[in-house]
Amino acid sequence: MIKIDWNKLPRHIAIIMDGNGRWAKQHAIGRVRGHKKGAQAVRTVVKTCREIGIKYLTLYAFSIENWERPAKEVEALMFLLDEYLTKETKELQKQGIRLTTIGEIDRLHPLVKDKLLQTKESTAKNDQMVLNLALSYGGKDEIISAVKRIVQDNKRGIIDISDINKETFDRYLYTYGMPDPDLLIRTSGEYRISNFLLWQMAYTELYFTNVLWPDFTKDDLFKAIASYQKRERRFGLTSEQLEEIN
Repeated sequence: MIKIDWNKLPRHIAIIMDGNGRWAKQHAIGRVRGHKKGAQAVRTVVKTCREIGIKYLTLYAFSIENWERPAKEVEALMFLLDEYLTKETKELQKQGIRLTTIGEIDRLHPLVKDKLLQTKESTAKNDQMVLNLALSYGGKDEIISAVKRIVQDNKRGIIDISDINKETFDRYLYTYGMPDPDLLIRTSGEYRISNFLLWQMAYTELYFTNVLWPDFTKDDLFKAIASYQKRERRFGLTSEQLEEIN
């Protein structure tokens, strides 16, 4: 049995949902069906996080680099996003979950973008959990965007160069207003962060599992949380300093 300390849960979990294609290949079916199976895992994880009290869940749903995939696969992914929003909006409302996004959503298909904006607006007042979808997202692109906006505000006299620090920079990121992830989970046995939340994950605990995303279960989520809870998060301090603070 997996032991979880319910009083020491991560506030923010981020997940790189990897392995849909490999799962499909293992089962000798098309990649699109692998993505459909992966959508079921999304529902499981969102529901579980809401039930146990995770306040922020960020899912890497579609990266900037994913636009380079075959057109049919990209089209299918857009359809699945549209389908998810259609089926899950009522459930998000029922569970008090607010949907937010990070990334260049203007690049999404207009119909998908409209439905996404409608869902974000309709759930905007929900306060039990934030489900944050990274769509058309890239960590380097986010940082460059922030730098450009800072330069523009400097030219307008809104901000002085001497005022720029880590806290100031945070305000120009897509994730402004959210805490940085405490725990990153990546499935499918890959050991990299793939241009995901590069600034925000400076002190995030990383957890990698060989489980392919479509096979990721509630127990797999609990294993990741249990691993996180065994770690000492020092943020550059010594263990003795942490004891004095606590």
